Amino acid sequence: MGVLRAERVWVEAFTGLRMEQFGRLLRVVWERGGNGTLRGRPWSLSLAERVLIVAVYYRTNLTMRQRGPLFGVSSSTVCRVVQRLGPLLAIKPLSRPTGAADRLWIVGGTLIPVRDRQVGASSRNYRFSANVQVIVDAETRLVIATARPVPGTTADAHAWRASGLAEHCQDVTILGDGAYLNGQLVVPHRKRPRRPLLPGEEADNAAHGKVRARVEHVIGRMKNYKILRDCRQHGNGLHHAAQAVAHLHNLAIAS
Repeated sequence: MGVLRAERVWVEAFTGLRMEQFGRLLRVVWERGGNGTLRGRPWSLSLAERVLIVAVYYRTNLTMRQRGPLFGVSSSTVCRVVQRLGPLLAIKPLSRPTGAADRLWIVGGTLIPVRDRQVGASSRNYRFSANVQVIVDAETRLVIATARPVPGTTADAHAWRASGLAEHCQDVTILGDGAYLNGQLVVPHRKRPRRPLLPGEEADNAAHGKVRARVEHVIGRMKNYKILRDCRQHGNGLHHAAQAVAHLHNLAIAS
């Protein structure tokens, strides 16, 4: 018997979503064509159970062999489900917001350990990691977008410019830390040799840091999904996982 049919509490414990939130996720996957069959072969699991398999994977980072017995299927079936539905759980593409002049977004980068040598690089966290840029709405704490991963040795400013996300944020005020100098973002005042910060600048930096910390809090909550602590996926696997986790995070904090 699948976990979904067994008991409601297991869905909430394994995914971090309430049942109504999981239902909204299920509708999104359905609308994106997730109920289609694979080469004419019907799935042995319902769409809800297949979406749950992917959500459980991102939440727990269990291996294919560990997840298979939970749903009474083989590890190869679990692998096919993740490959088929993983991209369909992605957050909606970034769009120009209404009332952009009054919006405040925050960008932050995080290092995610990966196994794929073509995606990651030996990084300052002493792991083989990839750099993922995340944009968060300062007021709602919702994730607006995540960029495609780049090697972990890439500086945040370069990763931001290479992501292409700046093109969609023309009319929005974007906050960043001191690593985003010369990136058309609002950054803290910089200390220079033999030139201490003025009292007003120190107050500005304190206020800036207090607001910018919200993106770090969001990234920390996203990493409750263990896939972002040690991603074993190759190719586009980390990109799909980061976008799906952003979607799951937004569902979890929505009222």
